[in-house]
Amino acid sequence: MTPLPFLRNFANAVAAAMMALMFLTFMLQIAVRYSARVEGIAATFPLLDPSLYGWTLEFCLLLWVWLVFWGNAFVVRNRDHVTFDILYLNVPPPVRRRFTIIAGLAICIGLLASIGPTMEKFHILRLKKTATLSNLLGDWVRMRDIYSIYIVFLVAVGVRYGYVVYRAMRYGVDEPRHPE
Repeated sequence: MTPLPFLRNFANAVAAAMMALMFLTFMLQIAVRYSARVEGIAATFPLLDPSLYGWTLEFCLLLWVWLVFWGNAFVVRNRDHVTFDILYLNVPPPVRRRFTIIAGLAICIGLLASIGPTMEKFHILRLKKTATLSNLLGDWVRMRDIYSIYIVFLVAVGVRYGYVVYRAMRYGVDEPRHPE
């Protein structure tokens, strides 16, 4: 098995696991919320005490942030994005090639150049703790850790567009596929 399909399957599995975990956490929120309305349930079953589950909302938000950036970095392909390509589709291949190179370089340089300033902003986040996740994950989790996926996103998408530019320069651009 070549590494690329394995990595794609791994990225999809991680995204699916995050979705499943977010769904299960959401279902836990619902179960606890509605069991709290039943008289004496928290006294009879201390595990269903709603005050123990404040972390679920923040955990779902953490998973959502990670899922969005992970998915866009590793799962969503370029052809899956919505594009406004009326002009692109109606110019000859040499012009499409220049469009691809210019746009790819702009995206690549923009994302990779923003890593330094983003890391500077992350420096202060190393001090900030989450409001409720320490109950679940411990006191070591900082806001920097939650948003660290953004740096991974910047690097992955920047490198991916660098590769798009390389392919356009070396091999040209493919004929556009029209939806059927």
